[in-house]
Amino acid sequence: MKTIRYILSLTLLFVLQAPAAAQMQYPLSAAATESGEIFVADRYLPGIWKIKDGKISLLFQGSKKFRTPLNAVRCVVLDRDGALIAGDTATREVYRFDDSNNPIPLTDGGIGMPMSVAVNSKGELLVADLELHRIWRVPADGGRPEPLADVQAPRGVVCDADDHLWVVAQGGKDQVVRISPGGDVQVVVAGRPFQFPHNIVLAADDTAFVTDGFAKAVWKIPRGGKPEKWVSGDPLINPVGLAWRQENLIVVDPHAKAVFEITLEGRLQKLELTAD
Repeated sequence: MKTIRYILSLTLLFVLQAPAAAQMQYPLSAAATESGEIFVADRYLPGIWKIKDGKISLLFQGSKKFRTPLNAVRCVVLDRDGALIAGDTATREVYRFDDSNNPIPLTDGGIGMPMSVAVNSKGELLVADLELHRIWRVPADGGRPEPLADVQAPRGVVCDADDHLWVVAQGGKDQVVRISPGGDVQVVVAGRPFQFPHNIVLAADDTAFVTDGFAKAVWKIPRGGKPEKWVSGDPLINPVGLAWRQENLIVVDPHAKAVFEITLEGRLQKLELTAD
């Protein structure tokens, strides 16, 4: 009954709000389906956009009232069943969207500030908590989070094929580490080559890519190699979000209020979007 009332209240809130213009305000994160649809977390909307076939539409709009669901949405990812997951710092919560596009809370506020979420082979959610400097492991269906490891100011996370979690962090002496399923931490990138890293993704061969807002760049880290600037400068202003869409990388830039796509050859272009 409590869940039903929660869903009804969210639906009513959505209906009562005026429709948002099809213009991103402060996009921070993206996730893409196998068919190429893109979901974008917009901090200032606040809410989630959906991009399909060059058209942008509103998937969910939260309230401007603080401590309401997705009032400060920071990240999105798809779980192993294709359901959309979103992390929100206003409510210190991670949500899964149901078939009616309602966000359902998963941890009962059991975490701090979720900046990024990854999904392992078991469907568990691994959450980078910027406030508590911790990586949490959340059961696939939701429930009490368990600490996996402590990392200073973690910002981006991604799982590799062996369920090791790669973390890019703003704090600490080493900015990229890899955490085993048992919680052991190994340094991947020693030192602090990045100015202000945000997110990380992996290619099939474990080549890593990292967005660096202050450097206006996307870095490439070959397996066992050193970071190198891969794409940088205009039109990127402050690249933050990073995700794969099929063979290409999607980059989200809140200052440019845009979504870009980069081919594996390093060619960058802005996605031109029209209202759906």
